[in-house]
Amino acid sequence: MAHEHHHEEVKNIKVAFFLNLFFTLFEIVGGFFTNSMAILSDAVHDLGDCLSLGLAWYFQKVSSKGSDSSYSYGYKRFSLMGAVINSIVLVVGSIFILTAAIPRIFHPEETHVAGMFFLAIVGVLVNGLAFIRLKKGSSLNEKVVSLHFLEDVLGWVAILVGAVIMHFFDVPVIDSLLSVGIAFFVLFNVYKNIKQTLHIILQGIPADIDIEEISHQIHEFKGIEDIHDLHVWSVDGNYNILTVHVVLNTLLEKDKITELKGKIRNALKQKGIQHATIEFETKDERCDFEDGCN
Repeated sequence: MAHEHHHEEVKNIKVAFFLNLFFTLFEIVGGFFTNSMAILSDAVHDLGDCLSLGLAWYFQKVSSKGSDSSYSYGYKRFSLMGAVINSIVLVVGSIFILTAAIPRIFHPEETHVAGMFFLAIVGVLVNGLAFIRLKKGSSLNEKVVSLHFLEDVLGWVAILVGAVIMHFFDVPVIDSLLSVGIAFFVLFNVYKNIKQTLHIILQGIPADIDIEEISHQIHEFKGIEDIHDLHVWSVDGNYNILTVHVVLNTLLEKDKITELKGKIRNALKQKGIQHATIEFETKDERCDFEDGCN
């Protein structure tokens, strides 16, 4: 069943990828045909979606590989590479659009309004259907992909509204303003994504983990004098790792240590820690780290 679900998930990413690829090409051609910077700007947005889906698809395959002699933690972190590559492409694309769109605010050019209107209707319908289909999906991945389509629907609605206004009033500058708006929206999303990605790469404490609470919880176990060297980080934003040194009141028998370790591990699992390394010490044992144990 799980395998079937995974297969379905990959199939959804595949469909979303090809749909976005088709739309990116559709928008590039449509953008030149209608002389619309807003549509070209949305093409960059779609290219980003396309890339992120393609890379997610590729890195999902790579990241499922276990650990080996090159990467002892396995390949989960490779998925972050996708986010970094995608961000770079989107920044370059958005800057390219802005350098073309900003001068056009001051020297507006006529656009083919009927063509823009037609493209926007197609865009809203196709992306809307894709969003509705994926929104029903149960996995987090499907929900994330469905949000790509929701953003696309909103982008096309903005272009649709712009085309209607330009049809009734002679304000060609709306096209350039829409284009700049879409480009800044894309850059804002890049900023949010790269901030999250860098936090993981720099081994920050995962946002959903409260390290004070974890420390307090370990202290609560019977027979524990103190803890130090508590570190928590995430491999890819989902798989969290913890290491800790636990100081015991008295020297315990081996089976008691195993039992205590099991209890601590279970408590940590409840808190979202998938992988814990726990080292036990006694009060009179000196910790060997040169820079102290804190």
